[in-house]
Amino acid sequence: MSPRWNPNPDVRTGRHVVHNLHVHLVFVTKYRRGAFTDAMLTRCEEIMREVCEDFEAELNQFNGEHDHVHLLVSYPPKVQLSKLVNSLKGVSARLLRKEYDTHVRRYLWGGRFWSGSYFAGSCAGAPPAAVRQYIEQQQRPVS
Repeated sequence: MSPRWNPNPDVRTGRHVVHNLHVHLVFVTKYRRGAFTDAMLTRCEEIMREVCEDFEAELNQFNGEHDHVHLLVSYPPKVQLSKLVNSLKGVSARLLRKEYDTHVRRYLWGGRFWSGSYFAGSCAGAPPAAVRQYIEQQQRPVS
């Protein structure tokens, strides 16, 4: 690299690619039920960080409220976003239902945790710092 080149921490490199792909994801619980507690959100973040690592992606920001979560993920171009989302939702739903079964059953039934839909917004128009700030300002439930 040239000594004049100042690396940008948001720009990632691969063997044959230089990329800066960020996505803002929002997942909503089934029926928009307020099932999350602070402890569940903390565990959900841990699970989603592990899933992101498996995809060579990075969970930059995570927060949520009673009925939804926000994620800011940077991911490599080889990752198909829909597969990443399916894994994030599938693994987290399975583990959260398993670990918080009695609590979850009060709010959600029928074997579902997440709504079938999700929001995915490209962060090309907004700087990642602005999206991080928005995610930080979510009203996290108090246990």
